[in-house]
Amino acid sequence: MLHPTKNDDGEINDISGMEGFLHFTCIGWKLLFAMIPPPHYNNGWSCFWISLVFIGGVTYVVGEFANLFGCVLNIPPAITAITFVALGTSLPDTFASMVAAAQEKYADSAVGNVTGSNSVNVFLGLGLPWVIATIWESNTSTASKGYEATEYFVPAATLGFSVIIFLIVAIAGLIILLLRRKIVGGELGGSLFGRSISAFALVFLWMIYIMMSVF
Repeated sequence: MLHPTKNDDGEINDISGMEGFLHFTCIGWKLLFAMIPPPHYNNGWSCFWISLVFIGGVTYVVGEFANLFGCVLNIPPAITAITFVALGTSLPDTFASMVAAAQEKYADSAVGNVTGSNSVNVFLGLGLPWVIATIWESNTSTASKGYEATEYFVPAATLGFSVIIFLIVAIAGLIILLLRRKIVGGELGGSLFGRSISAFALVFLWMIYIMMSVF
């Protein structure tokens, strides 16, 4: 049985069935992240750094589960990475952009969150691990692969084609935003028909990227 709660004005609000289901489904994660200190401690730095550690741990768990899922279904790791892992790590950015689009006066926060998060993923998410791997990679492991002992080299396999397709659909997505700015007067909003067409076009670009990368 779901119990009612009180809002800030003291009025009783009933909890919907979906809210109760989500609460009990996520209760484990809520208890885990309750160990993060409040933001007013240590000027927020404790909350910031410990949150980063927790986010890294959750990302590792998502990646491991995605790899196991792909292994069970005989899905190559590259396809698992651009589908399940990408969805698991990018859905929080999607909800953050949705909240920013609904609450902010301008679309800068929503669009900036998407472009900024991808920039962090590409430049920091790739650059930092590569630097660490270059420093700590043992010479014996690289020499055993047939390369010089002072080199660190990992072949990309089919990544080049996937990156090309991503660049093409990304440019198409930016063109859609520019057209909306010129025709509608803003990147977000507009009539129901215009919003639906724009949303369909962007989702269709994502589907094209996934299908081309898979095939």
